Amino acid sequence: MKFIYQTWWKVLAVLVILYTLIAGFLFEVPTLPILHETIRNVYFHVPMWMAMFTVFGISVVYSIMYLNTGKEEYDLVVVECINTGMFFYVLGLITGMMWAKYTWGEFWSNDPKQNSAAVAFLLYCAYAVLRNSIDEEQKRAKISAIYNIFAFPILVVLIMVLPRMTDSLHPGNGGNPAFGKLDMDNSMRVVLYPAFIAWSALAVWIASLRYRIRLIEYKKNEIS
Repeated sequence: MKFIYQTWWKVLAVLVILYTLIAGFLFEVPTLPILHETIRNVYFHVPMWMAMFTVFGISVVYSIMYLNTGKEEYDLVVVECINTGMFFYVLGLITGMMWAKYTWGEFWSNDPKQNSAAVAFLLYCAYAVLRNSIDEEQKRAKISAIYNIFAFPILVVLIMVLPRMTDSLHPGNGGNPAFGKLDMDNSMRVVLYPAFIAWSALAVWIASLRYRIRLIEYKKNEIS
């Protein structure tokens, strides 16, 4: 936890994000049919999912820790990681829909991966409904932690596994080749890979800030 309070990685994350934003719009990209300049959206769309997976993954770890220890602080971490993850989830959906409009002709084309992402989104919306439906704090935290532990692998299956088992317009799914050496040259990798790390770090930072605010509120309520 001490790592969360250090400043250097936060400054580095902001600098790298600024770099990826500038490079994402100005660096050259491969000239590809259909995609054309829209391929630049890969710098923004995919890192949103990476950030989401990062904080959702952390939430699972802290769900297990809460079940083992019963510490309320761990439950607060879980809640704020999921709240932050949902924010990046929405950004991932929006950037994906914008990309789909320009490449597939419509915002929502009922592509298997789009539909799976929508189902997974509802899965995490149900987490919020579950928490709000239980009044007793410890019971709410325990049931929510168990739900979250099972929800994450379902999310992975819905987004990463099922679309690969059927035809899909998404790269890397249903026989549609992923971005590789024929599509993505080194000039794109020097932007995309740092973007993965930087946006994930930003998500962790946001979640940590939300956690610290929630912790202050929790301690105030305990005192009062």
